[in-house]
Amino acid sequence: MRRRRPSRTARLATTVETWWPEILAFLHTGITNAGSEGTNRVIKTIARDAYGFRNPGNQRLRTRCATTRRARGHLDAR
Repeated sequence: MRRRRPSRTARLATTVETWWPEILAFLHTGITNAGSEGTNRVIKTIARDAYGFRNPGNQRLRTRCATTRRARGHLDAR
């Protein structure tokens, strides 16, 4: 006998229930972890691109350069 998959609505309700404390914290403070998640994504992408560098220091330097505010266009380069 095959098991029925839960409906999309039921899955959504379970997800909201699981994450409710975090959702409530955002609604109260307006603060998210989007910045750190974005930085982490950039670091992982650079690390994947730099795979095969013979010098781990070069890989760290490339990651650090890619995650600075100037490299992401936050500062005027006057």
